[in-house]
Amino acid sequence: MNDAMSRDLVRGHIDTMILRVLIEHDNYGYEIIKAIGTISGGLYELREPSLYTSLKRLEKARFIQSYWGDESQGGRRKYYKITPLGRTSYDKSVAAWKKAKTLISRLIEGGVNHE
Repeated sequence: MNDAMSRDLVRGHIDTMILRVLIEHDNYGYEIIKAIGTISGGLYELREPSLYTSLKRLEKARFIQSYWGDESQGGRRKYYKITPLGRTSYDKSVAAWKKAKTLISRLIEGGVNHE
């Protein structure tokens, strides 16, 4: 599988990945990108445009809320936190992913014992 195909498979799950990071603790953009890179073992790099597009979409859906930090050094950072509605959305997305993963495994690998 080439890198472009891998990125396409991941792209549809960016919102869920961001919600997963925010379950751990509130965070700001750059740290969310770093966390996703670390969790993926360096195999996936979330790009800034994709991150901020997803953050806007998640905030509009009320899955996350933003607030300004009170840093004493450097510029102010916009932090994001997951809402209860966001946690519910995350749980539903994970359940849907697990079902899809099982189905795709069956269709690609064959049989019902490939779960």
